[in-house]
Amino acid sequence: MTRLFGTNGIREVVGGAFTAPFVTRVAAAIASVAPTDRPVAVGWDGRTSSLEFARLVGAVLAVAGHRVLELGLLPTPAIQYSVPRVGAGFAVIVTASHNPPEFNGLKCIASDGLEAPRDLEERIEAAYDAATTPAAPFDRMGEVSADPHGAERYVQGILGCVDRDRIEARRFHVALDCGNGASVPTSPRLLRRLGCRTVTLNGHVDGTFPGRRSEPVEANVGDLKRLVPSVGADLGVAHDGDADRAVFVAADGTYVPGETMLAALARDAVERAGGGVVVVPVSTSRAVEEAIAPFGGRVVYTRVGSPAVVRAMREQRAVFGGEDNGGLVFPALQLARDGAMAVATTLDVLARRQLSLADWVRDVPRYALVKEAVECPVALRETVLARVAETLGRGGARIDRLDGVKVYSSRGWMLLRPSGTEPIFRVVAEAPAPHEARALADEGLRAVRDAVAALSGDR
Repeated sequence: MTRLFGTNGIREVVGGAFTAPFVTRVAAAIASVAPTDRPVAVGWDGRTSSLEFARLVGAVLAVAGHRVLELGLLPTPAIQYSVPRVGAGFAVIVTASHNPPEFNGLKCIASDGLEAPRDLEERIEAAYDAATTPAAPFDRMGEVSADPHGAERYVQGILGCVDRDRIEARRFHVALDCGNGASVPTSPRLLRRLGCRTVTLNGHVDGTFPGRRSEPVEANVGDLKRLVPSVGADLGVAHDGDADRAVFVAADGTYVPGETMLAALARDAVERAGGGVVVVPVSTSRAVEEAIAPFGGRVVYTRVGSPAVVRAMREQRAVFGGEDNGGLVFPALQLARDGAMAVATTLDVLARRQLSLADWVRDVPRYALVKEAVECPVALRETVLARVAETLGRGGARIDRLDGVKVYSSRGWMLLRPSGTEPIFRVVAEAPAPHEARALADEGLRAVRDAVAALSGDR
């Protein structure tokens, strides 16, 4: 069966694999599995092709007899928040999240607002392979209508989860980098409602991402790092293209690593709850465990990817969860990675504790992380995994096969796992010191290269 969906939806290059015929065929497959008793919501991000592809998806759904409700250009978490509140039975979001501007994609959302489970994606893939083309008779055609309230609905939902008066009293000065993406209709509005004085960077929607690359890693937010101290802001925040992520910059322009924010917010959530479960992927720093343990917290690990994290959060009734890339999940609002909720919650914590961002995260445990990638043919993924696990486990090291191969040693740990969308293995290593993490990463890279070379020779 054709594998369309990666770790988080379909993402392809526009004009390459992502074409009108391809999207039409996927939309027809979706139309064949989506429930017909409730509308299908459609939303999109600010990429240059997103509106056109969203309208194409909506048209295919309508021709198949579905009622279509357009939610418009919104952050992915705002669309997810709206889905159960408008009574939709399914949703399709046209977005490629943080990918470069030449990409676009499709993300499917179930009626509860969570990302579609893998078994539902497989049903769509099977219908795609069968070239299913559902069509309604002339007198049962669907209709397309619009819901203009998504941005306000979402902002109001966030405001209901924090202490608005306390945040307003602090009069935060925030530098906000919208990244020319889907946060433009919502994050500036949210900060105004929270009484923040805001200076905005890349604050207009432009799908070519002229201000910076869409992924908000430290290398891409240099302008924000310079802006924060230059205007005397208390902190800075940057979103990715669909605003399901938020990364932070302290008042002096220092970038706060994603694993540090994850651990700090997890600690606060567990402390306030008097204990509880925090769900993170297996690639997460052990700083989270160390941060929450004194407050009765327990970490549950999942496979990499937000769909695995949020479903485990629901099963475990977790108090918090997320990833170290700025994708943070706050169950008080919804089980979805949520950049704007991350901003509001951080301001709420700082106001409650009467601290600066730098002071709040100062005592979070810190480890050195190294992230690398090495080429591996897709056809060899599973055999390479098996050989790497055998090789690295010979010395008696503890091996975890939850997702890829995670190897624990006295120095730290390394994780080797194949990408869901590229012919590579991702290698992550963590240790107390940078040179130790580097050595572990190099050991992992060698193990994958040696396995690929040996297996390629066998073939």
